[in-house]
Amino acid sequence: MPSLPSAVTAGPAQITLVSSTGCHFCRDAEEALDEFAKEYPLVVAHLDLRSPEGSALAQRHRAAMSPLILLDGTFVSSGRLPRGKLRALLSARTQMSDVVS
Repeated sequence: MPSLPSAVTAGPAQITLVSSTGCHFCRDAEEALDEFAKEYPLVVAHLDLRSPEGSALAQRHRAAMSPLILLDGTFVSSGRLPRGKLRALLSARTQMSDVVS
């Protein structure tokens, strides 16, 4: 099972999507996140890779490709979004959140 972010919090999952213009993996990730939002409570923050914050996150997480995806501030992936991994993380987060509440 994928590891969960160290601080699982109640409430919607905070997804950070750092993307670049014209990136087909980025468009694919946006579509996938729209689908996940139908199943899980999500808040998605979109950052441009060229912005100071987006660039800093890409450097900090050594993202070799766009998009960079973070869940509650923890690295999930860079490049093509691994849907199965993200679904497992969101499911586990939801289960942990239910236990904590």
